[in-house]
Amino acid sequence: MDFGMKNRLSRLFDRESERAVWLAIDHGYFLGPVSKLEDPAKTIKPLVPFTDALMLTRGILRTSVDASMEVPFILRVSGGNSIVGPALSNEGIQTSMEEAIRLNASAVAMSIYVGTEHEHQTLLNLGKLVDEGQRYGMPVLAVTAVGKELEKRDARYLSLCCRIAAEIGANAVKTYYCEDFEKIVKSCPVPVVVAGGPKLDTELDALKLAHDAVKQGARGVDMGRNIWQSPKAVGMIKAIASIVHDGASVKEAGKLLK
Repeated sequence: MDFGMKNRLSRLFDRESERAVWLAIDHGYFLGPVSKLEDPAKTIKPLVPFTDALMLTRGILRTSVDASMEVPFILRVSGGNSIVGPALSNEGIQTSMEEAIRLNASAVAMSIYVGTEHEHQTLLNLGKLVDEGQRYGMPVLAVTAVGKELEKRDARYLSLCCRIAAEIGANAVKTYYCEDFEKIVKSCPVPVVVAGGPKLDTELDALKLAHDAVKQGARGVDMGRNIWQSPKAVGMIKAIASIVHDGASVKEAGKLLK
C-alpha cells in the first residue's frame, strides 16, 4: 500500500483507539430531505467536533460544510436511484475520481446490491472504482446495501456481501449489525464498520448496537439517523464515541445523554 493510500486511511480512524465514529449524512442522494436533515449545515455543525469523519455527497460538501473544518470525509460517489424509483439497486457511479481528489476526499464510497437484479453492475462498478482508487491512492469503502429488503440483514447474507467486496478490493466495508456478527468480521479481511440503519426506538437501543458491534470486532460505526434524528444529538454522538473509543458500557455512555 502506497503512502497516499495509507495516509488517507489513517485520517479516518482515531490514532489511539484505531476505531472510528463516522457521521453519515449522505441519505439525501436517494431519500431527499429526510427529517432533521432538511438543513444539513445546521444539523451537522454542532456534531462535527465529535466525529472522526463525515460521509456525504459532493453537493452537501460544497453547500453545507465549512471548508475550514479540519474533519476528513468519505465521498459518496454512487447514485442514480431514488426512493420512488423502480429499483433502489439500480445505482451507478455519478462522481468521478478526479472530483474526489479535487475535493480532497479521504475515501470514496459506493453501494453494492448483492442478490438483486443489479448485482452484476454494482459489483463491476466497485471493481472499476477500486482500480481508480489504486491508481490515485484513494481508499474505497463498499456499502452492503439491501434497499427496501431489510429482512436480508442476517449473518449469512452479510458475510457473503462483505467477503465479495473485500475480494474485489475494497479497503473497508460498511454493513449492518446482526446476530452472529462476529462471523462477518472473521470472514472479512478488511475493516468492517457498522451502519446505524433506520432510527431505532430509543437512544439506548442505538448505544447497545454500537457496543455489541465493537465488542464483536467492528472497527467502528457510521451512524446518521440514530444520531442527528435524536433530540439529544450532541449527547448521542458523545455517547457513541465513548463506547467506540473509550470502551464505555451502555450504562456509562447513557449518562452522557442527560
